[in-house]
Amino acid sequence: MLLTMPHASSLLLPSAALPNPSPNPSRVTPLASGRGRLRRVCASSVAPAQPASASQPSAPALSRVDVLSEALPFIQRFRGKTVVVKYGGAAMKSPELQSSVIRDLVLLSCVGLRPVLVHGGGPEINSWLGRVGVEPQFRNGLRVTDALTMEVVEMVLVGKVNKQLVSLISVAGATAVGLCGKDARLLTARPSPDAAALGFVGEVTRVDPSVLHPIIESGHIPVIATVAADETGQAYNINADTAAGEIAAALGAEKLLLLTDVSGILANRNDPGSLVKEIDIAGVRQMVADGKVGGGMIPKVECCVRALAQGVHTASIIDGRVPHSLLLEILTDEGTGTMITG
Repeated sequence: MLLTMPHASSLLLPSAALPNPSPNPSRVTPLASGRGRLRRVCASSVAPAQPASASQPSAPALSRVDVLSEALPFIQRFRGKTVVVKYGGAAMKSPELQSSVIRDLVLLSCVGLRPVLVHGGGPEINSWLGRVGVEPQFRNGLRVTDALTMEVVEMVLVGKVNKQLVSLISVAGATAVGLCGKDARLLTARPSPDAAALGFVGEVTRVDPSVLHPIIESGHIPVIATVAADETGQAYNINADTAAGEIAAALGAEKLLLLTDVSGILANRNDPGSLVKEIDIAGVRQMVADGKVGGGMIPKVECCVRALAQGVHTASIIDGRVPHSLLLEILTDEGTGTMITG
């Protein structure tokens, strides 16, 4: 029986090709050739000297091969490493962007990385709150969660969004296992210090990642909804950025990536062109002290700093509105947001 294998590019490449990475030692150390420089295979360097014929590859085919060649050093660097991705914001609203994120996650898994997906579901929660006549409220970027809102949050995140993401990963060709913080006591919560104003918004007091290890080692992708319980079983809504940071630290992750609907940290909040591409912990703390970071960016920055302090190598806030932003951040040295280093 004759079996026809699909072309490699159809398995590995997303719908849009990655830009060629430019050398930047602060972002990645490329593999060196014998002369100490990265050898690049470009389409022009392998173009045939003779006139093109039907037996010679087309320019688009060579371009796709070039993309794979450029990504090789990054794949080799991160192969076998755990990467925790927090998924939320505008990237969850658009079916096209959602498909792009899932395909990128599956691609990373296929080339040997170990992705863990931690998700929110703010737009979906807001939609369902509207159906029961509740107006969403926020304080300092955190959702005010009364008893009714907590029921809706758990129903939507655990019962709907989580299983939808698991299904999309399956359709894209990988296998996923859906969990929430309550499962196997993955996350243990306690009330927020501002519980009087926020209601059932919790903090993470303990992470037990033992349930995740066999899932990850089996090549499956954990998909985690950020609902947890305290020691008495009371459910709490956990900020997804915070949960992702704590899970990344507990797993000893190489990278934490917050995929959201902002471009990153801006030096001037009123100037979208003032994106800070890379900054260390001291620098970002100074920006918070100077009032340059505020609102919903504060919990994102705080969870990144806390994760780095607990051993995560780098933390990035990246723009989920940019197609293939995950691949751009991990498999090139260009990036799409702000990378915070220790």
